[in-house]
Amino acid sequence: MMDDTLTASFSDLILGIDHVAIAVEDIAASISWYTTTLGFSLAEKNDVSGDHSGMMYAVLISGATTIVLVQGTSPASQVSKFIEAKGTGMHHIALAVSNLDEALKRVSQSGGKADTPIASDAGIRQAFLQRDPVTGVRIELIERHGGAFSEQNVQILFKALEAKNLY
Repeated sequence: MMDDTLTASFSDLILGIDHVAIAVEDIAASISWYTTTLGFSLAEKNDVSGDHSGMMYAVLISGATTIVLVQGTSPASQVSKFIEAKGTGMHHIALAVSNLDEALKRVSQSGGKADTPIASDAGIRQAFLQRDPVTGVRIELIERHGGAFSEQNVQILFKALEAKNLY
């Protein structure tokens, strides 16, 4: 049974939604739709490689809203496996937290678990939690102190999920 005190106190650490990641089959077409139809601006587009596969990602911004599009680069990619199992759509929600270490501690105390180590770079720290067994949603916790998305962090997280064959 979940401790209501821990649940209530965890909410004090959440600052808001940092970004929503969406798994797509055609990143170019998806970028076009979000920029042309919805007016998002493309902030960055990069590739990341793991030990066995890779993905492309694009960061799109409109006002305070950030969407990250992800596409696998081969059938072995965890993003491709995600799409094969669940279809295109929401890959994960990233919650901005004020203190990542404390957030992970409270998640653990409530019976949750991180699937990745903390990935850190200048002004940014991130970790993925296990998928919610009820909804199937994966939560990423992200602590920012002026840091932007980091190719180093994306690669660390991608490799950690790839090593466990998680998508």
